[in-house]
Amino acid sequence: MAGMACGAQILFGRVRVKAKALVCSESQEFTLADVELPEMGPTDLLIRTHFSGVSIGTEFALIRNKISWGPYPLCTGYQGVGVVERVGRDVRGFAVGDKVYYRNSRGPFRMGGQAASAVSGTHCSMAVTDATHATHGPDLLPEGVDEEVASTFVMPAVGYHGVDMAGVRLGDVVAVQGAGLIGLGVVAAAKLRGAVVIAIDLDERKLAVACRLGADHVIQAGREEVEPALQAIAPQGADVVFEATGVPALLDSAFALCRPHGKFVFQGNYGVAPISFRFLVPHGKRITAYFPCDDGYAPCRSAIMHLLASGALKWGETITHRVTASDAPALYSHINRSSHSSDVLGTVIRWDDI
Repeated sequence: MAGMACGAQILFGRVRVKAKALVCSESQEFTLADVELPEMGPTDLLIRTHFSGVSIGTEFALIRNKISWGPYPLCTGYQGVGVVERVGRDVRGFAVGDKVYYRNSRGPFRMGGQAASAVSGTHCSMAVTDATHATHGPDLLPEGVDEEVASTFVMPAVGYHGVDMAGVRLGDVVAVQGAGLIGLGVVAAAKLRGAVVIAIDLDERKLAVACRLGADHVIQAGREEVEPALQAIAPQGADVVFEATGVPALLDSAFALCRPHGKFVFQGNYGVAPISFRFLVPHGKRITAYFPCDDGYAPCRSAIMHLLASGALKWGETITHRVTASDAPALYSHINRSSHSSDVLGTVIRWDDI
């Protein structure tokens, strides 16, 4: 039975896979639980996870029920790297032993007598994913890409997508409000396009990472007035402003940074609640607004992987924490308890210890 996963069982000619998953309960308790994945279908791949990347924004919005993709208990995570262990009969372009990167593991998982939502379920030792998925299908990992860094591919792809949508050009002055992982993805992508990049954040450690990814200027909010500091660099304002914090209360300060007839990108996720801002500022400046969503799908993901392979994108600079799967529940509890998580930026879970 070549390619059979450890712990897998044959059931009516299909594969039922047992695995370990990082699971969150409704009371926000984290455990490494025994789960059973859905049976493989003819277009599925079975992947043994090597690394999964953490998104402290979207994942903790799900964990704290600010947004919902399914009922508790949850297995979060939407980016992983691993090796193919089994290939569905209708799959083309993949073979057992291929290294791949992927966005999801198909759910729901079974955990004892209950179902666990896979949202999107990559924090799991195994994954069953549809190789033919139109927007979030897996792909082959290019030669020369570090697996650990590759497992955090979604955030730089999200930033790359926003930069591409807004049409950032050589010499544009780009202001990025918020130097979390999404904002840092914008910083790196804009710099690779030849823009003059200004990173803005409260946290000097994040700003230091922004510098290493190519930011030309940094402004530490809270220690200096942001608008005058930006005007000292670009008197008319930035050509393109990316609001990457996802905090609705900061939209007005971001609009103020944009020049007349400039561009504004709603790069953050502002949640399900209505948001408001002072209309007359962007209205009077005749600003063009953009609303990117997701990671730009296969073209952006492929671009990120090739930038990593070439060394042009030094995304490893964003990784601050590396944990084994066994230690992941404690890390998630730490992040969830913290009033802010400034000590945690990029995080990778390694799955070879179970």
